[in-house]
Amino acid sequence: MASTSRLSVLARSFSSSSVSRQLVKPPIQVFGIEGRYATALYSAASKQSSLDAVEKDLLKFQGLAKSDAKLADFLKDPSIKRRAKAEVFKAISSKLSLNPATGNLLVLLAENGRLGMMGQIVNAFKQIMAANRGEVICEVITAKPLDADTKGKLESTLKLFLQKGQTLLLTTKVNPAIIGGMLVSIGDKYVDLSISTKVKRYSDIIRSAA
Repeated sequence: MASTSRLSVLARSFSSSSVSRQLVKPPIQVFGIEGRYATALYSAASKQSSLDAVEKDLLKFQGLAKSDAKLADFLKDPSIKRRAKAEVFKAISSKLSLNPATGNLLVLLAENGRLGMMGQIVNAFKQIMAANRGEVICEVITAKPLDADTKGKLESTLKLFLQKGQTLLLTTKVNPAIIGGMLVSIGDKYVDLSISTKVKRYSDIIRSAA
């Protein structure tokens, strides 16, 4: 309950009137704890007309967390008290000249013990921002790399799912464990066409019949 209350404070942190105190709904709904934080941040940044600045801040911080081993360890270290972490992030926000909404988020995550979810929250915010720009994020995972011709045909097919004014952002990954077929996620839709899933399904059927 306390966490939900603090999220509301984040979303309303730059608002005063009863109208502006309401949450600004994002173009897509992102679920889970990371979705709640990302949605609250989107609302706060929208009211300040600082969405682009906040997105840049998050990408900058995400990059630092990956390249700076000390920062990564600090984020994960459970022995450091939440209040101490919050103070550190206040200083980091000032030093990096982060947008107030970004700084508030970092401090809030530190106070709530959610810094370990920073990567998930950033990715959720990126999804919201992509939708805000009319971009639809699509990820395709296959057992082997796709050749140019197959990738082109796949991209043409996936574009059929888009609405007018939307653009496709396609990324492909390789995971030999799926054996064959593919895993496709486009926007909030997910389709498992992998052979490994079919094999498991058939194996479960055989075991249950034995």
